[in-house]
Amino acid sequence: MKGRVLVVDDDPALAEMLGIVLRSEGFEPYFVFDGDQALERFHEIRPDIVLLDLMLPGKDGIEVCRAVRAESGVPIVMLTAKGDTVDVVVGLESGADDYVVKPFKPKELVARVRARLRRTEPAEAELLTIGDLTIDVPAHSVTRGDTEIPLTPLEFDLLVALARKPRHVFTREALLEQVWGYRHVSDTRLVNVHVQRLRSKIERDTECPEVVVTVRGIGYKAGPV
Repeated sequence: MKGRVLVVDDDPALAEMLGIVLRSEGFEPYFVFDGDQALERFHEIRPDIVLLDLMLPGKDGIEVCRAVRAESGVPIVMLTAKGDTVDVVVGLESGADDYVVKPFKPKELVARVRARLRRTEPAEAELLTIGDLTIDVPAHSVTRGDTEIPLTPLEFDLLVALARKPRHVFTREALLEQVWGYRHVSDTRLVNVHVQRLRSKIERDTECPEVVVTVRGIGYKAGPV
């Protein structure tokens, strides 16, 4: 698997380490060291994934994340020295798909990158429904009537996972493994924040969700089919 990786981080030592690790795994890393130049570099490189530090000179990582997400569904993994709940949640709400707290193990980061860049064989025709939504899996499209609803790849994967088992209640840990590719216990806030983001796009009323339904004390399931 190869992919163009844009690393936005102001730590030269970390950038050097990431360059070595990513190249050894077959990726093509590119670097930018402040937030003010990040979007321009993003346009130049058109990366397959962005590794984005939360704390940056110039525009901070939250601003950069929002700017990238406003025009692209490219996967974004935050690199943060902060494990604070507020910082992590704000980053995820801004559009990041995942995050890694520094210091991290190179193999862990590569696993996250591979999970976000995973490639599958061309999918066979598959149409799914949740409520009044139609999901065309190989076309990666979600429609309500004649209106298409744009989702990021991760949001789409989350919706498909629920739609394929309409009567199944997924724990947050099960969704982490199936959608994010985790093989160990991790932060279930990832699931909660992405469900909120998904609902903001697909629910008629986010206060009374009918597509992605919460099952108190367990997790989530698809709404009525």
